[in-house]
Amino acid sequence: MTVTAENMPVPAAELTIVGHYDQPSGYATRRASGAPSWLLMWTQAGAGHVEQSGVSFLAAPGDLVVLGSGAAHHYRVAPGAARWRFWWVHFQPRPSWPGWLAPHAAAPGCHRVAGVAPALHERIDHAFVRALRDARWLPPSALENGRPGAPEHNPPSAREHGPPAVTGGPPVTAIAGSVAARELVLGAVEEVLVLVTASARPGGESGDARIRRALALIAAEPGAPHSVDSLARAVALSPSRFAHLFTAETGRTPMRALREARMRHAATLLDATDLDIGQVAAASGFVSPFHFSRAFRRAYGLPPRDYRAR
Repeated sequence: MTVTAENMPVPAAELTIVGHYDQPSGYATRRASGAPSWLLMWTQAGAGHVEQSGVSFLAAPGDLVVLGSGAAHHYRVAPGAARWRFWWVHFQPRPSWPGWLAPHAAAPGCHRVAGVAPALHERIDHAFVRALRDARWLPPSALENGRPGAPEHNPPSAREHGPPAVTGGPPVTAIAGSVAARELVLGAVEEVLVLVTASARPGGESGDARIRRALALIAAEPGAPHSVDSLARAVALSPSRFAHLFTAETGRTPMRALREARMRHAATLLDATDLDIGQVAAASGFVSPFHFSRAFRRAYGLPPRDYRAR
């Protein structure tokens, strides 16, 4: 089976479409002028071969591919593969998404995140199942039974309770039929992009994995009561070995790195929330507003209230 732009219309720019395909060898799509929307593909099984912007690569299970708009592309079941099972979404990206994907660009407008951690696969699969269901969402007021005591609206089909079967079954697609449905679908796509890009190791990343783990723990929750001992336990090192290795890897002691992370977190809270200074201090791991204000002034050159006012 070959699908081309001539026998399958290119989706209109404003449409958000979700689909799940399990295609045998011979399936292919070629769009000589690309598409006006972006295209995301998440491979579950088999393999695909993707070409865009002068590059080509294999899409294997656990790989996420995102193609920008306007560039010629060609994707198909990979040579030698029996099939390609994958989720796909045509969409217009939210403003923050291109920045998240930029470190994973294979070429301008062509992004690939390979080997997403297996621990995330089930959650990603269910996000797409939710996107498929939400594309068909209608508010209760739009349905005759949308009243107290009436049966649940938009009941999911048996297929939508979990990811589609590993093999077999026809292609499944759904077009987001309303502004609300589109935003729900984009919410699921955003969850996938956050999970994938936040957990991916950028190209060329080096250093000790245990120190990267410690840094990730600090960044994820800078206000937590971290200590050299607790961070060392989390990465299965003795405190002395951990402190030595951390400093050698980062050029900072663990506690200095923690203080810097807390300062950044506090500055973000001052910028983005209306929490009072005591609440910002507590959320950033400081024992008192006075201690926080002194530390903040040393780091930023002015006290928290003046920083917020500026």
